[in-house]
Amino acid sequence: MTVVVLNWAIKRVEAGERVAIASVVRARGSVPGKPGARLAISSSGEKFGTIGGAGLELTVERELQDLLFQDLSYLRKKGGKVEVFELNRDGKGKEAPALDSLCGGRVTVAMEVINPRPHILIAGGGHVGLSIARVCDSLEWSYSVFDIREEYCNEQRYPNAEGKFCSSVKDFLKSESKESLSRFSDILLLSHDWSVDEEMLVALLQVCKDGIRPRIGAIGSRKKWSAFKKKAIESGVEKWLIDSVRCPIGLDIGADTPEEIAIAVCAEVLSLERKNVST
Repeated sequence: MTVVVLNWAIKRVEAGERVAIASVVRARGSVPGKPGARLAISSSGEKFGTIGGAGLELTVERELQDLLFQDLSYLRKKGGKVEVFELNRDGKGKEAPALDSLCGGRVTVAMEVINPRPHILIAGGGHVGLSIARVCDSLEWSYSVFDIREEYCNEQRYPNAEGKFCSSVKDFLKSESKESLSRFSDILLLSHDWSVDEEMLVALLQVCKDGIRPRIGAIGSRKKWSAFKKKAIESGVEKWLIDSVRCPIGLDIGADTPEEIAIAVCAEVLSLERKNVST
């Protein structure tokens, strides 16, 4: 059960979800959940595994839900928690919280949250895209690459990319959905051709209508963004969704070269990740 629950949790995290896990680390007496039993809950509301059922599981499930939607800055400082439960409805005078149970044992449960690491879709495999990939490599972040040009989206240029998509924007998005796109923390529009960026931007905003994940950012000037914004409005995209897009991307550190821009962009992504509350 331990391996099965962990594998399930990893798949949910790779899909861009947060996962809270409870693990029985110590048991004494007659208890339903033995050491190693695990229960996992994802930010989409799915559950997997068990730590023994009954009142213990209901109580721990509520605590996992509370942990799951804690502010990330709080979790980074405080971490998870360890709780001891008395499985005895007559828990008067006991050190640990008593549950309405007749088992009579004691269980220690550790609870923690696993957050997905950034997975950036580099939409444009040119100089800036390649520099961002190199920074991602140094940070051990995941990234994939999209480009309409095969020479800028291949194994030789991006050997560490999780995915390489060389096609038209239309064909790429035909194989994707809102759910599948949520595996990306960020989609960065970096194409050599402004019309490709514009097409991708409008299409993404029409699919990802909650403005949460993936975050969307575009490289470019205010004039370029003004043209993109006008096109999105004409295409029926709601203003609040358009306003959620970052353009120009990257922290304002005076970056000029592709390498400097990559540092500014990844620093911005890290800042957004650390401030994020939930997915």
